[in-house]
Amino acid sequence: MKRAFAPMAFFVGSVLLVVAAHPADRYAGIPELESSTAGWAKAADDFEPPKSGPGPVTYEKNHPYIPNGGGRQATFRIADLTNPILKPWVIEKMRAQNELAATGKRAFEARASCRPGGVPGFLVMGRVNPLFFVQGKNEVLLINEGGPEVRHVLLDVPHSAQPKISPYGESVGHYESGDTLVVDTIGLSDDTYVDNYRTPHTTQLHVIERFQVTEGGNTLKVAIRVEDPGAFNMPWSALQTYHRTRVGGIEETVCAENNIAFDASVSEIPVANKPDF
Repeated sequence: MKRAFAPMAFFVGSVLLVVAAHPADRYAGIPELESSTAGWAKAADDFEPPKSGPGPVTYEKNHPYIPNGGGRQATFRIADLTNPILKPWVIEKMRAQNELAATGKRAFEARASCRPGGVPGFLVMGRVNPLFFVQGKNEVLLINEGGPEVRHVLLDVPHSAQPKISPYGESVGHYESGDTLVVDTIGLSDDTYVDNYRTPHTTQLHVIERFQVTEGGNTLKVAIRVEDPGAFNMPWSALQTYHRTRVGGIEETVCAENNIAFDASVSEIPVANKPDF
């Protein structure tokens, strides 16, 4: 029996969007990512390393990351600068950030300062705000409820010859194997970080994400491949896992900027040049 999907309503800026959600599984070969009654909650605050091969930056072993709410004193993230993927200029930039974080002066995270998360940083934004999908005929929206932050994925089209450079770049995608959405992103500006450890990148960044629905539709596995010859010595991979969460549709939330003055070199908060209506 097919499930009935109600329309989804959410705000982007001050504009209310109402999207008629459809049961994605009525189309052969399309995984059911969207729902009007539930989102996806990430299982971990940071990316998971792959089973083999170069992996993402994680915490320095002598300074483990401890989040709030764990019954222990929370800590800022101190990046492990021995990761072989990092080019020398990246290490030096991150060393300066580590020193600030170690003294409690600053530890930038996109969500905490209402900045775009970039790609793949979008997949580690926030701790409690779910990820939602809207699956259309020609486009898939990825929506982080906090903010909200919205990514657009155009389906079954090639990349532009000269994509517009932006924090979320240009994403094109296609469905594969009946349970997977493949997203290919280029055109990413260099004013975001790729993770919560303040790992910088260049505009050569190229990210491929594979969103695979598993365990009867209750788990979403994301395999990530990152290439950037300007910032990394080699391509590297990471994983992120989501689980179905809560009963209820997407909530209207507005990000309130933290009162700490972060480095202005990161992507600015989007501001409308004129009223929407």
